[in-house]
Amino acid sequence: METTGRAGHPLPYGIYQQAIERETLHFAQVVRGADPATAVPSCPDWTLAELTRHVGAVQRWFCALLTRMVQEPPSSRDVELGLPHRVEEYADWLATGVPEVVGVLRAIDPQAAMWAWGEDQHARFWARRMLFETLVHRVDAEHALGRESEIDPALAADGVDEFLVNLPYAGIFAPAVAKLRGNGETIAFRCTDPAGEAGKEWQVRLDPDGFRLLPQAGTRVPPTDPQAAVRGKAADLLLLLYGRRSYQEAAFEVSGEPTALDRWFAHTAF
Repeated sequence: METTGRAGHPLPYGIYQQAIERETLHFAQVVRGADPATAVPSCPDWTLAELTRHVGAVQRWFCALLTRMVQEPPSSRDVELGLPHRVEEYADWLATGVPEVVGVLRAIDPQAAMWAWGEDQHARFWARRMLFETLVHRVDAEHALGRESEIDPALAADGVDEFLVNLPYAGIFAPAVAKLRGNGETIAFRCTDPAGEAGKEWQVRLDPDGFRLLPQAGTRVPPTDPQAAVRGKAADLLLLLYGRRSYQEAAFEVSGEPTALDRWFAHTAF
């Protein structure tokens, strides 16, 4: 995987700290009082209770990794969760974990070297990853309850970047990613937000030996003309990449060869 600089990404570390706290409390508010047995269509076989448990468990595991500043892949994901006996109390359990999460994120040096499963082998990787794990699942919970979701465009654009940067390393838990191949086809994802993120574009190229994220416009290596392109608001692109939406929906403007897009989405769902 060849990596390149991407203007404006990652965001300043403080933004992740604040957004994680905000998104976690938002998630807890969404599920509080809802039927914990409610099915979550975007996470097959999960209920709201299981989704809430997952988010809280992942946050606690990430905090354990950051506290220990692990330098190699951990042999276990077991951490003390302190789960309440009643699933109806999971929302409060998630919210009460926020002070610990905030404290760990404030205490660490984001530039400190440590193991991460993705591209960035520094502590900041886990803050960025925690944010989008929480944010996307917050949207899952809202959609399960029939609610509309709002995502800050700047965070959404950074989430698109985070997804594409780390996707080549996701084969450890999403085997289909390792089989994503092509013959040099290029796919572009472009933001069409009215302001701020408008015009941001990411291009990936499918090669016989894998795929890679190409340099963005403005770098010394200009982008190529893509064989397929998907244009939409940053929030919609984020949910599209995470498999929560389809590129065939009216929210997206699609051009070029759909075959490349079908191959992409068939191998990147996880």
